[in-house]
Amino acid sequence: MFSRVSTGIAVSLLMLAGTIGTGHGQQKPVGGPNPSPPGAAVYFVGLKDGQTVPTTFTVNFGLKGMGVAPAGSDKANAGHHHLLIDTELPPLDQPIPSDFNHLHFGAGQTEAEVTLPEGEHTLQLVLGDKDHIPNTIPVISERIKIRVVTASQMPAAASAAAAAPATTNPVSAGRKKSPDGAKVYFVFPKNRGYVTPTPVIRFGLIGMGVAPAGFEKVNTGHHHLLIDTDVPNLDLPIPADFNHLHFGAGQTEAKITLPLGKHTLRLLLADELHIPHDPPLLSEPITVTVTANGRPPAKKKFRKYRRYY
Repeated sequence: MFSRVSTGIAVSLLMLAGTIGTGHGQQKPVGGPNPSPPGAAVYFVGLKDGQTVPTTFTVNFGLKGMGVAPAGSDKANAGHHHLLIDTELPPLDQPIPSDFNHLHFGAGQTEAEVTLPEGEHTLQLVLGDKDHIPNTIPVISERIKIRVVTASQMPAAASAAAAAPATTNPVSAGRKKSPDGAKVYFVFPKNRGYVTPTPVIRFGLIGMGVAPAGFEKVNTGHHHLLIDTDVPNLDLPIPADFNHLHFGAGQTEAKITLPLGKHTLRLLLADELHIPHDPPLLSEPITVTVTANGRPPAKKKFRKYRRYY
C-alpha cells in the first residue's frame, strides 16, 4: 500500500526534551532499578515535530550514550526501545504496558514500520531495561506531533519518497522447526466471551518453552497477539503495530486495552527474532465482545398488556 520512507535522505535530528526530555539534567531520579549513564538520550532520526507522513512510514530510533540489548538481556548501560503513540507517559517505575498505544521492540530493533490512521498523532520514545522498566534516570525523547495523510495528499517530494521500493530485511537463517504436538492457545478469554476494555489475556503453550526475544534456545519462543488482522507473512519478522502486539520479555499473560465492540484475537509464537516457527504455532482465532463492565448487555424487558374485548 505505502512503502517505507527513504532513510537514505533522512537527516539525523537530536530532539532534546525539557525537564524530562533525554533523561538527565533537572529530571528527578525516578524509574526502575537500572541507572542510566549521564548524557544518555533517545531521539527520533529523520522525523520532525509537525511533519506530514503517509499512513505507513518508517520510524528510526536514535540512541546516545547507551547500547541496545534485547528484552531479557541483563546488560549494563543498555536497553530496548518502546514507541508511545497518542498517549501520556506510563508510570516510570513499572513495566511499560503493551497495547495499541505502547509498542515494544524487544528484539533490539532500531527502526520499525508503523501504520497509523489519517489524522493528528503524537509519538514518543522510552527506553526500557530487560524487564521493560524505564531506567533511573528515565531515557525519554521529546513528544512530537505528526500528521498522517494518504499518498494523494502527500507533498510531491515526500510522496515520491514514499513510493520508492521498500527494502526488505532478509530472513537470517530461515524458520526454526517446532516440535510435533506443540500448540499455542488462549487460557483466557474464551471464544465468544465478553471482556472489559482492559482485559488480562492469558496465553497457553504446550510442547515448547517460553524465552525472551533475543535469546536463541531450542524449542522456545515468545508470544505475539494478533488483533483484528490477518496472519502476517510467516517468513518475516512479525510486525509491531496496533494489530500485532509483542511480548518479548517472555510474558504468559498481559493486560491490554481494546475499544468497545467485537474483536478477533489470535496468538502466534515466534523465535528470538520474532519469526514464526515451521510449522507455525498459531492459535485458532477467537472473537470477543468488549463492554464497559465485561458482561453481556442487559436484555430489554417488554411489559405484557392484557387485551380487552
